[in-house]
Amino acid sequence: MLMRSTSTLLAGLLAASLFSGCNKEKAPATAGAPTTSASATEPAADTVVATFGDGQKITFGELNERIKEPLANLEKQKFQTRKQGLDGFVVEKLVKAEAAKRGLTEEQLVKAEVDDKIPQPPEEEIKKLYDDAKERLPPGATYEQFKPQIVEFLNSSKKQERAREYFAELKKNANVQITLPEPPRPPAERKEVAATGPSRGPDGAPITIVEFSDFQCPFCSRAVKTVDEVLKAYPDKVKLVFRQFPLDFHKEAPKAAEASLCAQDQNKFWEYHDALFANQQALKVEDLKAHAKTVGLDTAKFDKCLDSGEKAAVVKADQEAGSKVGVTGTPAFFINGILLSGAQPIDEFKSIIDNELKAKQ
Repeated sequence: MLMRSTSTLLAGLLAASLFSGCNKEKAPATAGAPTTSASATEPAADTVVATFGDGQKITFGELNERIKEPLANLEKQKFQTRKQGLDGFVVEKLVKAEAAKRGLTEEQLVKAEVDDKIPQPPEEEIKKLYDDAKERLPPGATYEQFKPQIVEFLNSSKKQERAREYFAELKKNANVQITLPEPPRPPAERKEVAATGPSRGPDGAPITIVEFSDFQCPFCSRAVKTVDEVLKAYPDKVKLVFRQFPLDFHKEAPKAAEASLCAQDQNKFWEYHDALFANQQALKVEDLKAHAKTVGLDTAKFDKCLDSGEKAAVVKADQEAGSKVGVTGTPAFFINGILLSGAQPIDEFKSIIDNELKAKQ
């Protein structure tokens, strides 16, 4: 029973690490494992799998060549499923060993190292979220009744982040080496994506990452840390360009996008970008103006820019550009034109970047 608590936490964390994003058709979703399984043996390449007409035929080899890209993608999905299971298996064993070493149950260990390390949200933050949602709550619903649920909601992402950190510490201390063989990356389809917008990194970098993002998307917020790690890992090799893609069901995202571009006019885009992602529960117009003051903007100029709606056309142009190259959710990254969808782990970025750097050599 105790291990079930640990396994449940691991399942949520590791599933989120494979693919996480806000989708145009529906709110945050994760990619599932492939529903088909390969047979133990496959037919020989010259095996005829279809005949028609006057002696015409199709061989198994011809079929595989025809669908080589989706087949490669299936192999990648199978690898990711195995890697997720392996990560969970390794961490469960490490948690069990560490709990025994410290004379704790596994549930007690996770509580001590994850739950108890999360500071409680301030009362004003809890109250603000209640006030914002009050109209949608049942008649007569009181603050005290819903406070525990609000606290749990505010703490959930923090607990996941702390759990990731702690499990990473366990793996580092145990010198875990993952030797699961990775299948070849499927043939890359490159898109022509204009690198226009606020940027970080050298202009002459061999790798350009164009990110389409939404300031109200929790998965975009989660990706910020990973992108920062990528830029630190390749300081002279990678340039990041940010483009706007507010989703329809995130009602405050379009104005937040405009606000970030108003901040760009005062050369404070990245400072404002960080402030928005750090305060995703506070994206109403009055909040956007308060964040401008916090990051040191000229508030009179900022307010005029935001109230005028002058940046709406830029936001719309970014959305149209993203839709044109197949963006359906956020975050979406184009690494030299190769699409990487969702809040992916840093290894997924490195795999594409390293292949691109090798190709350029």
